[in-house]
Amino acid sequence: MNIIEAKGIEKVYDEDKVPVHALNGIDLNITEGEFTAIVGPSGCGKTTLLNILGGLDHPSKGIVHLANTDITSMSDSHLIDFRLQNIGFVFQAYNLIPVLTVRENIEFIMLLQKADKVERHLRSSEMLEQMGIADKASKRPSELSGGQQQRVAVARALASKPKFILADEPTANLDSKSTAQLLDIMAEMNRKEQTTFVFSTHDQRVIDRARRIVRLDDGIVVDDHVAEHA
Repeated sequence: MNIIEAKGIEKVYDEDKVPVHALNGIDLNITEGEFTAIVGPSGCGKTTLLNILGGLDHPSKGIVHLANTDITSMSDSHLIDFRLQNIGFVFQAYNLIPVLTVRENIEFIMLLQKADKVERHLRSSEMLEQMGIADKASKRPSELSGGQQQRVAVARALASKPKFILADEPTANLDSKSTAQLLDIMAEMNRKEQTTFVFSTHDQRVIDRARRIVRLDDGIVVDDHVAEHA
């Protein structure tokens, strides 16, 4: 079953001045349970595409269906609620809330979803254990290493059990050991819970672990294949 369907996606910036064509007619389907990397050189449109797939940006042309729902026709308020209920985001800059503890950061999306306190605590405890950071539950983000902060970000994204995770350069600031550990955790979550992962990355370490590789160049898909190791 396709959980993401993008058809004819175009994105043009500064249309009233000098148009910049970031995406030039992309068709892309992602099936449930995939572990996919969107790759290509800087400026090829990876992050733009990921933002459009996640409803963080609007295409100039084209349609995106997420879980059989057309998000391109949604109002902004409905789109915010849809993202909250269905999508987990992991960003290069972690985007943790500095005044909250690790546990509070992990529980934040569930709090917005109005999950009760017991459910939030149980799920955050589960994620803390799975991420290997249970001893950091009461720490603030500033007290953690980069690798630990990104684990918290992944735990927050997974805690609410979204239909899929969109990860934009999630390993860009991590060393090799932290990257390997993080990818192990995400691959295990993909296997255990069939959570769909879509990465935007130029990190070969991520590409080597992806089971499907979609390559962009100049805003178009130039290659789309199942990895040999898949």
